[in-house]
Amino acid sequence: MRRPRITLIYVDSGGGHRAAAVALTEVIRQQQRPWDLQMVSIQDLLDPIDFIRKFTGVRFQDVYNMMLRHGWTAGTGQLIPIAHGAIRVTHDSQVKLLESYWRQNRPDMVVSLIPHYNRALGESLNRIWPGTPYVTLITDIADYPPHFWIEPMDQWVICGSAKAAEQARAIGIQDRRIFKTSGMILHPRFYEPLNLDRCAERVGRGLQPNLPTGLVLFGGEGSSEMIRIAKALNRADLGIQLILLCGNNGAVAAELHALDRKTPMFVEGFTREIPMYMELSDFFIGKPGPGSISEALSKKLPAIVQRNAWTMKHELYNTVWLEEIGAGMVVRNFSRDIAGAVRKLLEPENYARYRDRAAAVRNRAVYEIPEILETALEDASAFARTVALTSAK
Repeated sequence: MRRPRITLIYVDSGGGHRAAAVALTEVIRQQQRPWDLQMVSIQDLLDPIDFIRKFTGVRFQDVYNMMLRHGWTAGTGQLIPIAHGAIRVTHDSQVKLLESYWRQNRPDMVVSLIPHYNRALGESLNRIWPGTPYVTLITDIADYPPHFWIEPMDQWVICGSAKAAEQARAIGIQDRRIFKTSGMILHPRFYEPLNLDRCAERVGRGLQPNLPTGLVLFGGEGSSEMIRIAKALNRADLGIQLILLCGNNGAVAAELHALDRKTPMFVEGFTREIPMYMELSDFFIGKPGPGSISEALSKKLPAIVQRNAWTMKHELYNTVWLEEIGAGMVVRNFSRDIAGAVRKLLEPENYARYRDRAAAVRNRAVYEIPEILETALEDASAFARTVALTSAK
């Protein structure tokens, strides 16, 4: 009997979409599900009609990464509708390319871990292989409508929050096709006990063994915002130290290395040891990305994030959610407010409360999703059998 083929669609705009696909693949293999998994980049599929690459040599997905790296995030509320307009203009061409791909690569299920392109993906799949289950797996805490994640079409939707589930219902998705998980997808490494000697590991990196330690992280691309945070916290009177993970942003790492330090700091570039560095830390400072916040909370780290005109519009709700669950603080300006926020966070009574709220978030989404996919496969198979029996009469 042929093993079901499941195609996972990801994009390398930021690191979260690929990371989620990799984490889900790892868990499905750990659970020994009898499926053939295939990870497919939407950028690779649509490269032939990437007009930005045609005129600039820069791939569409890399524009987002450049924005993150340089902190060019103001005005995304205006940029996103423009991007949607450009995507809509090329919709027919997208569908044509995707139809060609599906003809040659027949899936038994498609799971999209990306925004923007779900209408084209779902439409093209339904034209070539009608009845094939299409799943939108939202890797943001909530949607940023319209036309970001959830489209009004025949699909299953997997949501990591009550807000996203409400949004799916509001757009007309049937209740039985909406599945709410306990959070965002995290790699299995975040659930593995590390049994570290925190003091020894800190000392080995030039840090003090017992100072409150903040982890500063802005995803795989880093951000120039990290320099402003480091300068604002470079004060002996705060009694803290910092671990700064710069990702692929060598320029930021170089400037941080050159900083005249008044407080201990450890600076690292790209690393896959995020769980370990979070174990060495006491609190988190960074962008309000769904992955970063969820990773921090999985390690019981209270988070401090920023919300202002530079916050990516599709990440604004993440800051609201963090406040609602009481697991962190939101500041308006890192440069101006971060020192006061850290001082307030570390007041013993405050820290205990934030830490307890962070620890109360029990996120097992990556282990819950394979069972949801199994349900969708069985549902689609049962529907196909019903249609076949009806047609035969």
